[in-house]
Amino acid sequence: MSTIACSSPPATDGQARVGSLFLDRGQVGGHGEGLVGRETAFRTATKTGLQSGSRGWQASLELGLSLRHGRTALTHRRQRGPLSIQRPFYPEGEVCHLYLLHPPGGVVGGDGLDIQIELDDGARALVTTPGATKFYRSAGDRAYQVNSLRLGSDAALEWLPQENIHFTGASATLLTQVDLTTTSRFLGWECQCLGRPAIAEGFDSGDLDCQFLLRRDGRPLLLERLRVTPQGRWGAAGLRGLPVTATFLATPAGVAELEWVRSLLQDFPGSGVTLLENLMVVRYLGESTEECRNLFSRIWAGLRPAVLGLSPSPPRIWAT
Repeated sequence: MSTIACSSPPATDGQARVGSLFLDRGQVGGHGEGLVGRETAFRTATKTGLQSGSRGWQASLELGLSLRHGRTALTHRRQRGPLSIQRPFYPEGEVCHLYLLHPPGGVVGGDGLDIQIELDDGARALVTTPGATKFYRSAGDRAYQVNSLRLGSDAALEWLPQENIHFTGASATLLTQVDLTTTSRFLGWECQCLGRPAIAEGFDSGDLDCQFLLRRDGRPLLLERLRVTPQGRWGAAGLRGLPVTATFLATPAGVAELEWVRSLLQDFPGSGVTLLENLMVVRYLGESTEECRNLFSRIWAGLRPAVLGLSPSPPRIWAT
């Protein structure tokens, strides 16, 4: 098992930290590539349609959003394979709500999903999914998903996909990269569920490699990697055997927001909050995706006015 290594330790006591954070948890060794190297290798594979000779779906989606006449418009869209969006929604005027769609309904070994979203200066968008993304048992090939999110000056993005469910036997690599400027604003979460705890199904075989990079003006603020195997997930440096792990990020945030989130987490012993400069990092480790979703939704609703200057406006698809 690896240990946590960081220039500023993750705080669970509500303390603010200064400096970037690197967190590597899980089985040592992994698959060899570095964080950025993994993204480059995956993009090369998806563009050539060669991914270990697999016959899986190779899909990509590029979205560009720009401020037009007082609201954010979808000004660029390019897609390949079974990856798309519903038409943009504007339930609150200026902000563009987008729902990512993957018609096959799940991801299997050999599938590759490549999502790129770019917001021009001043654009505002909320991106979510209609339901959980399911990663099914692999027959040998690995599944990949890469999300690249780039924000211009004064742009604001809410990245709020519903949870990823990894069935026993799944083999997957997930990478999310967020690039901000000094004046960008970001609220986002990602949640991983190992197995299906609601029906007492564990994660008895397979492996998972989750990577998250967040940079501001090219400077890393958060570089995280979680590598999970059925054997390695039981250690203290792993997940202590719990099936659900998630991260919520908010920037810019300050001490007032930190203290408010800290008060919410008192009833969640597996959770913690850290402030790295003006980046807030909230962790959840527990038994239930529903509990995690409800907690993060409360945090999102409470932080949205402070971080984005907007009242909460939950995507209507969450209510279906």
